[in-house]
Amino acid sequence: MNVPDDLLYTDTHEWIKREGDNVRVGITDHAQSELTDVVYVELPKMDRQANAKEAIAVIESEGSERHLCAGERHRCRGEQGARSRPGLD
Repeated sequence: MNVPDDLLYTDTHEWIKREGDNVRVGITDHAQSELTDVVYVELPKMDRQANAKEAIAVIESEGSERHLCAGERHRCRGEQGARSRPGLD
């Protein structure tokens, strides 16, 4: 299992990574393995204000759904171009 030291983790298997003035969020390897086959990802709306622990995105897999929560208060920028990247369509 990959556990990078530069990430901050939640007890619900999300992580945040500070990148200058920005924060990137994601889910741990464990959470990914629990989801199995991802069939849909709903990304946050651009410039949406999010509070800590608020759901900002949804990851759906065959038989389950996971809400990705903000690790801290921030404004969502979204992942520009994510919908055109292979594997995310």
